[in-house]
Amino acid sequence: MCRHLAYLGEPLALRELVCDPPAGLYRQSWAPRLQRYGTVNADGFGVGWYAEGDLVPARYRRAGPIWADPSFADLARVVRTRALLAAVRSATEGCAPGEAAAAPFAAGPWLFSHNGAVRGWPDKLDAVAALLPPAELLSLEARSDSALVWALVLHRLRAGAGLGEALAAAVADVAACTEARLNLLLTDGSSIAATTYGDTLFHRSRPGDQVLVASEPADDGPEWVPVPDRSLLLATVEGVTVRPL
Repeated sequence: MCRHLAYLGEPLALRELVCDPPAGLYRQSWAPRLQRYGTVNADGFGVGWYAEGDLVPARYRRAGPIWADPSFADLARVVRTRALLAAVRSATEGCAPGEAAAAPFAAGPWLFSHNGAVRGWPDKLDAVAALLPPAELLSLEARSDSALVWALVLHRLRAGAGLGEALAAAVADVAACTEARLNLLLTDGSSIAATTYGDTLFHRSRPGDQVLVASEPADDGPEWVPVPDRSLLLATVEGVTVRPL
């Protein structure tokens, strides 16, 4: 299991979104408050962000825990962004370790994260893998359930699907084969799409200004809104919509 967040809005330093909140993602790496599966997210972390005028996001990922990386503290202090996706990882049993398995995964303008696990990995996913062209299977960034789910999402995106459509299709494909927890998070720097499927998700927004979507609230403020399980969330700075999957 993992924890993740995505942000759109006025330019903020990475640390304001990831490190500074009293119960934010940084603290969730060792003391999540609402995590149902696992207790520590120390198997890697990553942050992806968009620079002004550049549609392709930058990424910083490491295989170890976020609190053990002094370089990230410096980076988070000086880098500012209008759009971000970040995650801390608790690896699924049987999945590859290492930086390549840490979210966010990326391709073109997209950043992606998976909070969850796929039961029976990899034995029960033959039918899911068969949905992808061999070249895409051979190009998986890591040998992990999350990387395969990302490949399913990316296949749909490249075929012209919207963010929400791509996530919903991937959830349906995996759920048809095996039990899974599939809280997925996706952004292109101007919109956010997310699913709830077995774990928690919240959003906080100021319409016309900013929106934050996260596995759990970063503080005890009253603005956080829970998203019902088995829902699809779509968000921009103009507003948030939630519908059943």
